[in-house]
Amino acid sequence: MKLTVEELAGMIDQTLLKPYVTEEDLKEHCKTAIKYGFKTVAINNAPVPLCKKELEGSQVLCDAAVSFPLGQCTIETKVFETRDVIEKGAGEVDYVVNLVEVKSGNWDYVEKEMRSIVDVCNQYGVTSKVIFENCYLTDEEKRKLCEIALRVGPTFIKTSTGFGTGGATLEDVKLMKECVGDRIKIKAAGGIHTCEEALAFIEAGASRIGTSSGIAIVEEYKKKNQG
Repeated sequence: MKLTVEELAGMIDQTLLKPYVTEEDLKEHCKTAIKYGFKTVAINNAPVPLCKKELEGSQVLCDAAVSFPLGQCTIETKVFETRDVIEKGAGEVDYVVNLVEVKSGNWDYVEKEMRSIVDVCNQYGVTSKVIFENCYLTDEEKRKLCEIALRVGPTFIKTSTGFGTGGATLEDVKLMKECVGDRIKIKAAGGIHTCEEALAFIEAGASRIGTSSGIAIVEEYKKKNQG
């Protein structure tokens, strides 16, 4: 599949999730996202109103992280966080599953949590993404999460936060794609820094890339396709 530069840029969630950035950093982040035509700016919750204002008049959305990066909040807290951040301007939400419940095999809890958050996103017409944090999971646990996602119906399932012990792998994306097919989209995130890496993940089945290296990826792609 041959992508245009615009199509590739439109598959990128350009991330700025470090906790110590300034408001000026966030404003510049939004300006860059508009310039390059990225799909979203992936940010923490608190700066959503600021970034929403900076993105006014553009097609770029605020992609807010919920219960990030550990996922260790109650369902009620995650639901409140989701609703609150949507009402403050988020057009997409990425939440982290409760890994304690996953590792403990409490699948009813995991499904209730996923359904509760996805339902809120659906009420507002907002894209929902479920972060698995695959670096801590067995293949069996990944498949079980995919099965639950197929029942619940989030927009995306996502490989990683980028804050764990490992990021996206091609093997994980292929496994997730094998499980969900075209019924749920896949976002690869964590450790994707080059154009070659981004394209490999897209080829493996990802339709969204989470990265802080979107500019470098797009510029590299432009050079490869000049002439």
